[in-house]
Amino acid sequence: MENTTATTAPTLPALAMYSENTLAKNLWTRSELSPRDRSIVTLAVVVSRHHGAEHAHQISLALDNGVKPAEIAEIITHLAFYSGWGNATAADLAAEQVFRQRGIDISSLPGRDITPLPLNQQAEDQRAQHVSSNFAAVSPGVVQFTTDAVFNDLWLRPDLAPRDRSLVTVSALVANGQVAQITFHLNKAMDNGLTQSQAGEALTQLAFYAGWPNVFSVLPVFKQVFESRNV
Repeated sequence: MENTTATTAPTLPALAMYSENTLAKNLWTRSELSPRDRSIVTLAVVVSRHHGAEHAHQISLALDNGVKPAEIAEIITHLAFYSGWGNATAADLAAEQVFRQRGIDISSLPGRDITPLPLNQQAEDQRAQHVSSNFAAVSPGVVQFTTDAVFNDLWLRPDLAPRDRSLVTVSALVANGQVAQITFHLNKAMDNGLTQSQAGEALTQLAFYAGWPNVFSVLPVFKQVFESRNV
């Protein structure tokens, strides 16, 4: 069986059947979310969950679906903060291999020398004040790096659009069962341009790649966010 758009080719007959018929011919062809967005969601899952067997295939598929090399580099870098450094470094090795096979110049990818996106100072002040007032006495280091490294640096890197960066973050949170973080980041994602229908369809993609239990755990939170924004 040849590789499909859905996943690497399995050998077990039942798994192969579902991979071909349910994922490749159904899930990945649904119009509610573009193939590019589906690749972003799926790549966020396989990196954040350390699904190493899927890394190279999903990176290649993301390139085929229109995700730029710089965007893939930024997705992996972003996930170092949201799923841990080891997960990102493992994906980095796979990305390097795929990029070299495709003749992509790694040295041209974004690094330190960037022009950051503008900061929404009012929103950031509110976020920083909330975090500091609640947790500065518990872990001042976490509070400091959350401001300096995450929201005043990482989130301002321009080679991944804020909407896509939010989609990566929400996908990783769902994949890792981080329900308590969903409300803030789903609202941020929708503020950044992710629509309700796109967010809902992202859950459909996530059900297959992160598992039904993780998705059903966050469905009530998504429902609450949607209802609060539609009042």
